[in-house]
Order: sequence, then C-alpha cells, then structure tokens
Amino acid sequence: MKKLAIISVFALSGLLIMSCGDNSKPGLDYMPDMKNSRAYETYADHGNLSNKGVTYNNRPVAGTVSRGEELPYHLNNDSIGYAQSATYADPLPKLNETEMEEAERLYLINCAICHGTALDGNGPLYKGGTGPFAAKPAMLVGDAKYEALSEGTLYHVMTYGKNLMGSYASQLSRKQRWMVAQYVKSKQGGGGSAPAAGADSTATASASGGTQAMAK
Repeated sequence: MKKLAIISVFALSGLLIMSCGDNSKPGLDYMPDMKNSRAYETYADHGNLSNKGVTYNNRPVAGTVSRGEELPYHLNNDSIGYAQSATYADPLPKLNETEMEEAERLYLINCAICHGTALDGNGPLYKGGTGPFAAKPAMLVGDAKYEALSEGTLYHVMTYGKNLMGSYASQLSRKQRWMVAQYVKSKQGGGGSAPAAGADSTATASASGGTQAMAK
C-alpha cells in the first residue's frame, strides 16, 4: 500500500512538471477562422478595412428590402414599362378618410402648383396662360385621356416623370405616390384603362409638341 502511494505521488509530480512546460506551440485549431474571427464595432470607422484586405462597402445586400420599406418598383422607364403600368395593381388598401386627407395634402404640396387645386391644369404656374408656363399642364379632371389612366400609370409617371413633368420619386415615398394616385382617381370618379401598347413616352412628348405636362 505504501509503495502504491509513493508511485502515485511521483506520477502526479510528473504530470505537474509536464503541465508547466513550453506552451508556445499549441496544437492546430480545427476552425481557426471562427476561433480567431476579426470583430468590428457596428459604428466604428471602417474606412481602413480595405487596407487590411477586408471587403466592406456599407451598402445593403443586393436584392434585400429594408424593414418597413415597400417592395421595389420593377417596371422600367420605357414604352414597355409605361404600357405595363396600366395593369400594375395598387398595393395599398383603399384609403380611409384620414389617409385621404393626407393624400390631398401631399397633392396640394407637390402637384397643385402645376395641375391646380381643382385638378384642372390651372395651377399657379399656368394661371390661365398668364403664369410662367406657356403650356397648360394636364387636366387630370375634365380630360378623358387623363381620366382613363389607371392608378398604376399615375404612379409610374410620378416615379419617372413624363413629357415636361419630372420625377417625384425623391419628393414622395412609394407609399405617398400610391396615396396621391388614389386621391387623383377619387377626384376623377372612375377607374383607369390601359394605354395603347408601344406608346413611347418620348414619342408622345414629341407628338404633343410639349403642349401639356403629363399627369402625375
């Protein structure tokens, strides 16, 4: 029994001596990239990452949509996209009274200066022909051509612009543009119909001679 105790003491002493040896050469890591990953603070300055061989451009991943953002509008700014917009469904439900009041406010701020508060094309910039604009903007109410436009086409024109009217994509969000489209249709009192396929926007502008700015 005494010999066994002595052997145990020597064995433990040997293990202690071995554990205090040189640890400068540890064993190989199975997954070193996970064990020693490069961590970066979220709001840190990442401008020098390229110098370290790290690719980081601080942009959203392609094909993703931010939380709370509407789905991207996929129709192109050409004759095909314009024709297809006639059947593009409004993603918003029918506006309630409060939302319609907000849509009217957005229209008055962004659109009425050209198309008028009554949507008759007689805004402050035209003013019966005495204003700065010699060409009368589109009559959204009272002109069958514009009353026949669908909400999708109105949205398309607000997104890209048409003829003398520029794009309002930077002034109005996607949701706001759909709201304004619903407001215009509510004042027109009717639904839209598809425009003639192949009616190119640039060709339309040339044919009209720039006499009217396209409806939003």
